[in-house]
Amino acid sequence: PQPNGGPPSSPGPPQSGGKAGGSYKVENERLFGEFLELCTHLTEEHPEVIPFLSGRHQKASPDFLASAELRNVLSRCLSRVRTRRNKVYVYINELCTVLKAHTLRRKLPLASAPPIAASPSPPQPPASPQPPASPVAGSSRPPSGSKRQIRYLENLLRVYMGEIRRLQERELDLAELDSEDSTYLQESRLKRKMMRIFERLCQLKQCSSLTGRVIEQRIQYRGTRYPEVNRRIERFINRPEAFPDYTDILKVIQKASARHSLGLARRQMESMAQDAFREVGNRLQERRHLDLVYNFGSHLTDQYRPGTDPALMDPELAKRLRKNRTVALTRLDDIISHYAQLQDESEEEE
Repeated sequence: PQPNGGPPSSPGPPQSGGKAGGSYKVENERLFGEFLELCTHLTEEHPEVIPFLSGRHQKASPDFLASAELRNVLSRCLSRVRTRRNKVYVYINELCTVLKAHTLRRKLPLASAPPIAASPSPPQPPASPQPPASPVAGSSRPPSGSKRQIRYLENLLRVYMGEIRRLQERELDLAELDSEDSTYLQESRLKRKMMRIFERLCQLKQCSSLTGRVIEQRIQYRGTRYPEVNRRIERFINRPEAFPDYTDILKVIQKASARHSLGLARRQMESMAQDAFREVGNRLQERRHLDLVYNFGSHLTDQYRPGTDPALMDPELAKRLRKNRTVALTRLDDIISHYAQLQDESEEEE
């Protein structure tokens, strides 16, 4: 409504002047307030979500808070939440990701560098401000072609996204499953390319490549009474793509005991490894499950509504599904216990 409101009235010039200067601060604050108010009613069962979103908003760069990019993101998220209230957490996560990508954390070292350079008078200290100067020198390179590169990569992401949508809509027969160029493999390759393009975009924009996914959150481990063992296990399980087995955990505990001279007996270490293996496995599995719930999906299922679940209308089907879930969890626990026991026995034989 504001760009079209061009009649010669008193509110016209201030609006046009603000837009010409690239300032959308007032409009963005209004949109963010509406988004918060709407999400507050939809997330009453998780009251910690709204303060977290507000914190992300407060830490964002002032330039970004007054940008047209944020206005577009807020408008899109607000309109989608109004039409798809059951996906409110998806759009909150999307907004948090955008705000986190424009946080002020990266600018703090540059702001603190000048006082350090000004305080020492001898000629040696100027060598210390040089490392902070490297990001500045690095940031001076992108203007030569950064805007063109960013536009090109963003357009390339749109092209790949359209191609992925087309592949997801194709029919897949059984004969194509054995093909080395099946629809699934093509889609997987395009997604890997998109991830590399996204990382390159983050480098050009000088922002973090973290997306805010649950899988990126660090797991803290405090399962034993030895801080040295806890630190080593925590460092081990937070490695990328880490899903350790019982032997891995046992080796970590043995190394911690030898490194810090804890004097742990073999039986004690094996008992600690079994407990840690179960706890770590459950937490890693829970994290992956939450990540799948928040991120799994396709545009083909966007029209799905929870009220259309057949189990809601068929009590026998709902009972069968609950029974199957109980059986699955029981069998999974049995498998974990079985292989933990086998690995324990093989360690004793060796």
